[in-house]
Amino acid sequence: MDRYFVVMLGADTVILNANIFTLNPKQPRAEALAIRNGKIEAVGSNSEIRKFVNHETKVIDAAGKTVIPGLVDCHVHMTSFGQHLQTLDLRNVGSIEEIKNKLREYVAKNPEKNWILGGRWDHERFSEKRYPTRWDLDAAVPDKPVFLVRVCGHLGVANTRALELAGITKEIVFDNKIIDVDEAKREPNGILRENAMELVWRVVPKPSMTEMERICMQACEKAVENGLTCVHWIVDSAEEIRALQKLHNEGKLPLRVCLGVPAKFLDELARLGLTSGFGDGMLKIGFVKIFADGSLGARTAALKEAYADKPETKGILTCSQKTLNRLVSKAHQAGLQVAVHAIGDRALETVLKAFSKTFQKFPHKNQRSRHRIEHCSVLNPRLIRQMKRLGLIASVQPHFVVSDFWVVERVGVKRARWVYPFKTLINEGVTVVSGSDCPVEPISPILGVWAATARKFLMEERLTVEEALKTYTVNAAYASFDEDKRGTIEVGKFADLTILSDDLFEVPLDKIKDLTVEMTIVDGRIVYMRH
Repeated sequence: MDRYFVVMLGADTVILNANIFTLNPKQPRAEALAIRNGKIEAVGSNSEIRKFVNHETKVIDAAGKTVIPGLVDCHVHMTSFGQHLQTLDLRNVGSIEEIKNKLREYVAKNPEKNWILGGRWDHERFSEKRYPTRWDLDAAVPDKPVFLVRVCGHLGVANTRALELAGITKEIVFDNKIIDVDEAKREPNGILRENAMELVWRVVPKPSMTEMERICMQACEKAVENGLTCVHWIVDSAEEIRALQKLHNEGKLPLRVCLGVPAKFLDELARLGLTSGFGDGMLKIGFVKIFADGSLGARTAALKEAYADKPETKGILTCSQKTLNRLVSKAHQAGLQVAVHAIGDRALETVLKAFSKTFQKFPHKNQRSRHRIEHCSVLNPRLIRQMKRLGLIASVQPHFVVSDFWVVERVGVKRARWVYPFKTLINEGVTVVSGSDCPVEPISPILGVWAATARKFLMEERLTVEEALKTYTVNAAYASFDEDKRGTIEVGKFADLTILSDDLFEVPLDKIKDLTVEMTIVDGRIVYMRH
């Protein structure tokens, strides 16, 4: 049985009989280490480290288990994840009829809920081979508002009651690029894309501060269970930040948090002079998040050429070139790291233009900017070379390789060759960091390493285990300006460690996904232990 808790290790802790991969090229392997005051004091052999043991030392016998630097998720929607843990989960549902049945069961079990929320459905798995509609949801739940978001997070379906509350009726003037219409009835069919989803979200009751804290803690508990010692937490509201600050002040945060702050707060951050890194070792400002397009799953990612399976569309640019230029320039001048969501190649072009223009105007501010592109899914050699030239970080999600099994059909064979080209990015000298995009994908970094190393599609883009692991450790630390503090196991760095059941360098690639997290240590504290 697994259980979550925090144990203060005291002044001294020693781990013995371990299989340690340090990722420190000066000392790649070891069998023991010592921790003092939350930092690594010594790394070496059992005999060397036993010298640090006294009557007050806590001794952990690793019994041959594998110790690696603490894993980091560089792109995760933790609050949404915590909320998803409390709502209807439709991942891997195989039909619209199954959705209806699950809705009926959920409503029967949760009669107190006034709104029925949930999602993570993928129409590509449905036997009906179509999106669900408002009328499908009405058939299961006609009297309560229902809103179910697709697995990508860029498209959702609302029932009639939810549409009415959101003011989305056939009488309004709407943009059919983001609000789908039933041609026969000439009215919205319930499918909402990108910004149109906000029309529903704005009328969904917001959680109280107590509920927000509970949501955040639930997500944190799952994160450390999966071996994570730090997350790049993409927030949507000031309430999330306040909840995290309160948890931190009370000493309840079990892992490190780098905040990904939405662009709507950019003016306020700049006014207050708050730069990336503001905060402390447990909670700090990371980057400003900007959206340039949507997702491949919703066909809203902006492509240069039309979608292969829907030639009438090239997707959506959610931010104009002018606006993107302004946001990137303002954040850059303010000393804030920028992370731009860009999936399609057309979106990538606009993002690269924005960074190029900004760097030309303010080259003296580009020494440690380390700006990022989130997802950067549909690439080509020219775009990759530009990313390298501009010094941009590629923030990727390896598990997309598994989930986007339909990608060849979506973009065609030629473009599919350059979808998720992790190996090429690394070979070209681009710094690659990895995340889950949870709740879009599972929060497990172990599944991410497996997906990056054992991929069956475009095997030439497979990473080695060490390359994949570095995207969650060494490179992740670099992305948050923490390479001198964590990312490797070496003297003086934070004692952030993940202990695994087996040697991920020795097990067959297909078996990496079966490894379990035995223990997670953050700042010298055991924050998770498997029983």
